Amino acid sequence: MTVLLWILAVLAVPTLAIGVWLAGVFLKEFFRPSGDADPDTAEAMGLLPAERQNAKYAGPLPAGWDATLAAVRGGDWKAAAKLLQDIGRDWDRRSRAAGLLGELAADDDDWLLAWETDRPDDPDAAVVRCRSTVILAGNLRGGKQAKHTTREQFDGFHRMLHRSREEIARAAALNPDDPTPYVTEITVALGLGYPNSEMDRLWTEITARAPHHYEGHYSALQYWCAKWRGSEQLAKEFAERAAENAPLGSLLTVLPLIAHFEHDKSDDNSVDRTPTMIGRVDAGLADAAAADPTHPRLPELRHLLAYYLSLQDRDAAALEQFKLVDGYVNALPWRYRGSDEEMAAFYCRIRNMSAQAVADAANA
Repeated sequence: MTVLLWILAVLAVPTLAIGVWLAGVFLKEFFRPSGDADPDTAEAMGLLPAERQNAKYAGPLPAGWDATLAAVRGGDWKAAAKLLQDIGRDWDRRSRAAGLLGELAADDDDWLLAWETDRPDDPDAAVVRCRSTVILAGNLRGGKQAKHTTREQFDGFHRMLHRSREEIARAAALNPDDPTPYVTEITVALGLGYPNSEMDRLWTEITARAPHHYEGHYSALQYWCAKWRGSEQLAKEFAERAAENAPLGSLLTVLPLIAHFEHDKSDDNSVDRTPTMIGRVDAGLADAAAADPTHPRLPELRHLLAYYLSLQDRDAAALEQFKLVDGYVNALPWRYRGSDEEMAAFYCRIRNMSAQAVADAANA
């Protein structure tokens, strides 16, 4: 996954690497002078080697979702319908599930067509369709830089994004309370270059329905970043304001960490050790502790906490977070590395350093 990935982690996290070629984020690969740690130390603690890291997700899916997705891949649209019906008005889970189903439909939509035929005005089928058209647009464009992308690819990309606006409007009309169509449209806003006023309109629609929606905030922050339609100042102001107004357990304390990460071009980690950054990480730890442990986005916060705790030499606390997400690497900061192998290698390198530091302290 999710970049900015075309569904922004957001939509499922990850299918395309569009964020990779637009990000320009400098990762502090050599932030410790000691070099690579011995991977055997981490593995002795029960942590997995790079080849066993799952590069599709940030963490395990909620209970039962793997079986549902497998059934849908086999053509069982009723399994998809039941999943969304059971989720109901849990908007964070709904947007996550709709994104995962949209990914499947972007690859093969026979099961979704059968669902739409059987239930023509089903708002759940409609929200999956609008998700899938945005993902399909990204697939048509491909994940390479503009100079390596053909005019035909760009034309298909823009044509599908324009079509997705119709599907988004239909999904919104069929379920007026659901923020998911509007969250989905933020990806369209990135691809078609919506002006700030249009983003403000979308944001009003989203927050009227779900004031603390994780994916909505993550996607909006991407829009306000300098690499897209905003600036470093706008992104950081948005992130700080959202985190300040969010209740504990919403996970939105991650936003200032993301805004910092997206705009950090420094070649050392001194900017990550400031009192402000330590305070942000501490706020994230409190947020994670208060969150529903089954929240589908909680692993994304834990990955960034582990990274910054490690940068701050708070290795015991970092290792606690690494243990809670180990086995999965599709999250910031690892996601911007590009290939699955590079994501896993970078994750393990940072994780192993914290594991080694903890082991060394215990043996001192």
